[in-house]
Amino acid sequence: MIQATRVTTVEELQQILTLQKQNLRGTIAITEEKEQGFVTVNHTLEILQQMHELEPSIIVKDNDILAGFALVMHRACSTLIPELLPMFTGLGKLVYKNKPLPEYRFYVMGQICIAKEYRGKGIFDMLYEKHKTELQHQYDFVITEVATRNTRSIRAHERVGFKNLHAHRDALDEWAVILWDWSPQNPITTT
Repeated sequence: MIQATRVTTVEELQQILTLQKQNLRGTIAITEEKEQGFVTVNHTLEILQQMHELEPSIIVKDNDILAGFALVMHRACSTLIPELLPMFTGLGKLVYKNKPLPEYRFYVMGQICIAKEYRGKGIFDMLYEKHKTELQHQYDFVITEVATRNTRSIRAHERVGFKNLHAHRDALDEWAVILWDWSPQNPITTT
């Protein structure tokens, strides 16, 4: 039975790490990166546990098999992963609807990944629908950065309801900063 749920065990965190390693940029072929997408940050179990203590992430399981994950990064996680500090700093300088971003209640989508054998089966949408169901009462929106060359991920995020907020370039890539607004005055629904 395939279902979306919150992470509840260390074993599930270890499954996330395994799936992450299988899809990490630089460890898979460039053609696969282009066609299937990729993840950019390699977490440790300790970091995932710290993130989980602040806000458990969302996973989709097929019985005991991890079909996909979508990591919740509470803003308090900004110092856990040094390579993400520039992202959090940049978010602090952005404005949305004439209001500085830090004045909103939001979290960062830390990473989303679907196992190869489950791609194209609605898992991505299941993950985000569970995020909305579980977190929309605590947060105004979820925000994330996606490498613009990761076109599969960009298209999937747009399909769910994410909108472009900002773009920037770092030493590695060009990034789209996108958000999915859950506020009552801006109802966005998944398809």
